[in-house]
Amino acid sequence: MNFKVASRSLYSVLSGVSKAINSKNTISVLDNFLLEVDAEQKLLTVTASDTENTLVARLALSEADQSGRFLVNARRLCDIGKELPAVDVDFQVDADSYALKITFPGGQFDLVALDATQYPVSSNPLEELTPEEKAAAVEILVPGKVVLGGLENTLFAVASDQVRPQLMGVFWDIFPDKITFVATDTRKLVRYDNTTVAPGIERKVILPFKPAVLLKSLLSGDDDVKIVITDKSITFSTETITLGARLIKGNYPPYERVIPKDNPYVATFDRESLLTAVRRVSVCADPAHGLTKLRFTDGLLEIRVDDANHSTFAEEKLSCDYAGRDLVIGFSAGYLIEILATLSTENILMKLADPSRPGVFVPDENPEGTDLVIILMPMTVQNF
Repeated sequence: MNFKVASRSLYSVLSGVSKAINSKNTISVLDNFLLEVDAEQKLLTVTASDTENTLVARLALSEADQSGRFLVNARRLCDIGKELPAVDVDFQVDADSYALKITFPGGQFDLVALDATQYPVSSNPLEELTPEEKAAAVEILVPGKVVLGGLENTLFAVASDQVRPQLMGVFWDIFPDKITFVATDTRKLVRYDNTTVAPGIERKVILPFKPAVLLKSLLSGDDDVKIVITDKSITFSTETITLGARLIKGNYPPYERVIPKDNPYVATFDRESLLTAVRRVSVCADPAHGLTKLRFTDGLLEIRVDDANHSTFAEEKLSCDYAGRDLVIGFSAGYLIEILATLSTENILMKLADPSRPGVFVPDENPEGTDLVIILMPMTVQNF
């Protein structure tokens, strides 16, 4: 079997798909890519899996003399693809010995491929569904920019503590007229509503962190994404990629209950100025907790950090639009930086009530059809 493919396109696909492979696999064959050639359509399909998640990408071939399937070591092929010149590259696979030769003008690589029948998963995740799962599956079509927006605004808040596995993913609360994306690690919570899409169904699913990151890195905002949901799995498909993932079992906490409804004191900031100031002073914060103390007075914010163990102290003052009672509150510098880096508008609002209640961070203006709310639990401030 011989086929020819553009080296740059091939490496782009290989590097993206390789992210689905674990660094250490208990099943050694999962260290390989499954490559499938469709000679009639001149199409190469590359599959990688960790059994929980299966990522498939497709790219066009310049030439292909016959269809076939084989396995090749993923790390070795990625390393070769990275170093290939920007030319069309010839792949020649011996059907009997599985000897693989990769040739390009002036050079070649010789490898040993493996029989594709050893691969434990299908290149089409939907084929893995049982008849009962297929019968109960629901399908929706969502613009890629909606999915990207939901993931970009929530991934930073996903929990990493395995004690509460339901929090180790992005919660999709799907309604007939909108999708709500939620993530929390109990210290911070983000809720992102998008009403520009109307799925027409109601479903609640928790997408694990790894496939969420994979999806975010590979999706284009111009794609329409076909999403097939079952009780145990979810599959995302575009013209060029397919991602199948197992869902996290269990019920997500009732997120609406923890979002404050009435924080009367509102401060308006230039987001970049506040982000830069917090980053600067955080250099002197106690690394054990990163406590950053904020004091709000009429039109002014004072930011202070200190580390008694190393006798360090930092302070900055920023002007802000604030009119209310004087208020002192503490937040983790690291969490503040994450939130301010996630928000993208020029100005943001910080809504407060008292030092013991969560702060609410929102953009001064949401894009049409969206609503982003981030809350952050405060830290105890003994003295300012």
